[in-house]
Amino acid sequence: MNIYKKTDTNIWTGRTSDDQLYLHEKVTCIDLENDELPENQNTDFAILGYVCDEGVRRNSGRIGAALAPDTIRKMMGSLSNHFDNEVQIIDTGNIICNKNDLEYTQSYTSGKISQLLDKKYFTILFGGGHDLAYAHYNGIKKHKPNTTIGIINLDAHFDLRKAKNEGNSGTPFYQIAKENDRFKYICLGIQEESNNRELFEIANELEVQYIKNTDFTFENKDHVITVINNFISSVDHVYLTIDLDGFSSAYAPGVSAPSPFGFSLDIAMTVIEQICKSGKLISTDIVELNPKYDIDNCTSRLAARLAYYIMKFISS
Repeated sequence: MNIYKKTDTNIWTGRTSDDQLYLHEKVTCIDLENDELPENQNTDFAILGYVCDEGVRRNSGRIGAALAPDTIRKMMGSLSNHFDNEVQIIDTGNIICNKNDLEYTQSYTSGKISQLLDKKYFTILFGGGHDLAYAHYNGIKKHKPNTTIGIINLDAHFDLRKAKNEGNSGTPFYQIAKENDRFKYICLGIQEESNNRELFEIANELEVQYIKNTDFTFENKDHVITVINNFISSVDHVYLTIDLDGFSSAYAPGVSAPSPFGFSLDIAMTVIEQICKSGKLISTDIVELNPKYDIDNCTSRLAARLAYYIMKFISS
């Protein structure tokens, strides 16, 4: 079975018009293996799916995240198109984890991310498990060697578990830290109940910055923005990763590890807009959607709107 598959254009559906009023009418599906990428304009976006929940399985989570990329696409297709005509949105297909070979899938994904970044696209990846972060960071690193890449993670979990025999969805940032001298990582929305004492110790040893969910609130937004701006000013480029299980389960019930004590949409959107407008954001991903446990596509719609607004913030 091939590890790569072009997106079925029938996934992008919605109302039709004669003037690209809806997003599905603006998206072009590309075969990343065989087609030539369209010539990049001032602001162009490339969507890539990571059809993989092997890392979640290895981390004893509830599998189902492999269903997420196409589900997010379906939710995005019917959204209204308010992008300028010169903005291009291309869908570059899915990378599929075969035979539980997470390591090869991550390596292949890194290469494709680097390829898209080399062509000057802003990349948006749909996971899949958070093991995507290891591949994503390495793809950015291939594109921007010898620079400091700051990782901003909206998440309930550090994902700093020690990788013993093999990586999983709980180890990506520990793996990155151990393979790079310059490790700059901030996590927003950390929950004490979801991270044991050892994980806090590892975070402190690695000089990881974090804001707990009790402080990651809209009422505390001025302090949050100050912390984020200071972090951004200390790095050359920013990689934003959004784990949907960081949101309150009122917003995101369809994840492997839902939590009623997650953060709210208002502080998340405030922070995401600030990051997008910093001029340093180079790539982003949205991970851990599990459509099997979603309610009325609530979490899938959240993921789709997050991707939509990231593109709006970047292109405005």
